[in-house]
Amino acid sequence: MDISIVLSGEAGQGIQTLENLLARLVKSAGLHVFATKEYMSRVRGGVNSTSFRIADQPVAAPLRRIDWLIELSPGRTKHLSARLSTATQIVSDLNNNVAAAGYVHGLLGLELGSGEAIIRQYFAAKGEPLIAANLAAFKAGFEKYQPAGKPKRLVADALVAERLLLNGGEAIALGALAGGCNFVAAYPMTPSTGILTFLAQQANEFELVVEQAEDEISAVNMALGAWYAGARAMVTTSGGGFDLMQEGVSLAGMLETPLVISLGQRPGPATGLPTRTGQEDLNLALYSGHGEFPRVILAPGNIAEAFALSRRAFALADQYQIPVFILSDQYLVDSCYDQPQFDLRPTSNQSYFVQTTVDYQRYKLSEDGLSPRGLPGYGPGLVGVDSDEHDEAAHITEELALRKLMMEKRLKKLAPLVDIEPELIGAADYETLIVSWGSTKEIIKEALVVSGRAKVAMLHFQQVFPLPKSSHKYLAAAKKIISIENNYSGQFAELIQRKLGVMIPDRIVKYDGLPFTVEELVERLNG
Repeated sequence: MDISIVLSGEAGQGIQTLENLLARLVKSAGLHVFATKEYMSRVRGGVNSTSFRIADQPVAAPLRRIDWLIELSPGRTKHLSARLSTATQIVSDLNNNVAAAGYVHGLLGLELGSGEAIIRQYFAAKGEPLIAANLAAFKAGFEKYQPAGKPKRLVADALVAERLLLNGGEAIALGALAGGCNFVAAYPMTPSTGILTFLAQQANEFELVVEQAEDEISAVNMALGAWYAGARAMVTTSGGGFDLMQEGVSLAGMLETPLVISLGQRPGPATGLPTRTGQEDLNLALYSGHGEFPRVILAPGNIAEAFALSRRAFALADQYQIPVFILSDQYLVDSCYDQPQFDLRPTSNQSYFVQTTVDYQRYKLSEDGLSPRGLPGYGPGLVGVDSDEHDEAAHITEELALRKLMMEKRLKKLAPLVDIEPELIGAADYETLIVSWGSTKEIIKEALVVSGRAKVAMLHFQQVFPLPKSSHKYLAAAKKIISIENNYSGQFAELIQRKLGVMIPDRIVKYDGLPFTVEELVERLNG
């Protein structure tokens, strides 16, 4: 049982504050909550909305259905008209965001006192006059609610209190910290700015260096320098910003320097829809940087995977001396819901650099392609690096036979990589297999349950490159394969075709800047 509530208003009316506040109110009442937003690229004006799904069971996917529409800017919700029905209740006379929170609190049948305690806590740093004003607004909204018909009453779940409430961007940031990240450089760009700001807020506690660079070129080169000196560094950016980083990524390939890149996707080309979502940058991450060199691309499908893959990215980058991408998108980064605690069991966060000797060779040829990575000053050896082709000691070379050996060394580094296996969800004896990657995971999972189709399963990829070695066996077992992606061309389906020779002609795609909804996928799968 769930209730779908959408709150809309102009930029500047505090929709973000309302989202944060209402999520806390719902969780404190022992109810499960999922929230996602869509907003225009404006500081003030325009139309923004936040969709809440409040339930008595865990939820992690958006609905098209709107049970209650609460307008802070009446008459400005034309873009939501396709989601409305005759059953939708519309409220248009609440004068501010805290009053709207009070109204929803009443709608859910919660006690006024419990909500007032959250309001006092939320605004504690603002001083007593502002606290009192917000308490008055909350109470006014609460008292304004009058039941229209019989709204659903949800049963509280005692386990909600033990669950985390955070968004995907915060999960990526926390995963980076758990992976030993101690240096972040970035130039702010939606939707990745939240990752940068969250890490900046944790900088003192975690002894983390956070640098807002003057541009993305500086940011990526700062990160390369930090890894060279022994730090574990990350850059955060989005497609347009990453375009400027590509020379630095290629430099990492030649220097064999680790690098972690958090790339939050949004619709392009150029500025495109800067505040909307899409899965349009897989090819950008896959083919970025001139020349040929190895890389790993990870794509979290939910908040738990955002934490785990961000953590793992640092281990992979360090061990294999390569760029590792964390490929997210605006929908995942900005969506929040309650979920179980992360697995925080200690890991070694092993660093793979070595203490150098006098005869140290940074690019020593080896069977597995991995050369010993030394740090300047850690041992008597000279740690040379060069962007030109080089010999084992990092001296520039144009010896063509050596060039061939160095290329082969670099490109066989991923041979021993332990794949992150794709996850099979649904019928083990499937005939139809749905292929997914990244943030569509939870939406597809719920759509499969709702559709009730037999002999159907989904194969979700967290590691989208290199394709896991077991991929072909799952695909070969299906009579029909359907790919679902938030882009026009089906970039992941095309990758599977190129690398595995498996054709996926049946594709469900969406590229209007919004994520799929559960109902939409049910209709398209059953249509």
